[in-house]
Amino acid sequence: MHMHLEEVPSLGWQMSADDCIRAMDAAGVDKAAVMTITDFPGLNPAGLEVIAEACSIHPDRLFGFIRLNPAHQRSKDLLTKGIAELGFKGLKLHPVSSLQHPGGKETIELIRHAGELGVPTLFHCGDEPLSTPLSIAQAAAACPDSVIILGHMGGYFHVDEALEVADRYPNVVLETSAMPYPEKIAAAVSRIGAERVIFGSDGPVSSPALERQKVAIAELGAVEAELVMGGNAQALLGVA
Repeated sequence: MHMHLEEVPSLGWQMSADDCIRAMDAAGVDKAAVMTITDFPGLNPAGLEVIAEACSIHPDRLFGFIRLNPAHQRSKDLLTKGIAELGFKGLKLHPVSSLQHPGGKETIELIRHAGELGVPTLFHCGDEPLSTPLSIAQAAAACPDSVIILGHMGGYFHVDEALEVADRYPNVVLETSAMPYPEKIAAAVSRIGAERVIFGSDGPVSSPALERQKVAIAELGAVEAELVMGGNAQALLGVA
């Protein structure tokens, strides 16, 4: 939770389903939530098919998320299609690429729809405008019945903010990928409970092996580590 599958040479990031599985095997990762690198609809008209095909080839290891632009007029219908027809397990939102504020009307409606469909919403949550934890907090407040995952748990400079937001809103979960401070993972477990912290790698941007080592350095207890390293995500996505 999470990795990206798509061929986008113009962005310098490419990862096929086979590349993803190889990276997982090398790191000892059993399962991964996967999504496109770009928003759909967008640069790649076959974006949904890329994820659906990967998950069909590796049904016990890969689980799809649909990455959408909330401003698109078909976003709610596409979310329904992804979850109800293609079997995807969640919604991915990237406020920076879509230029949509987390507290905006269209974004709120889409997150609420995800909650109605029984799936979580994973946000890119970092240091850029529109993506900071306090920005996403507006969505958490407006959508109390929807699970909201803060991917990267605030990035480099907003991790403490992410901890504050998760402490304030019980529907918020923190995801560890591409956040460079192992001690903040331990702090999150202590502050909000291990049940609301999940391991992520953000491949190919980051390495699953490196991200696993970061959690190991955090020196969580055995029970807490088991939840963070898979138990929570399996329960959240219904793939236990």
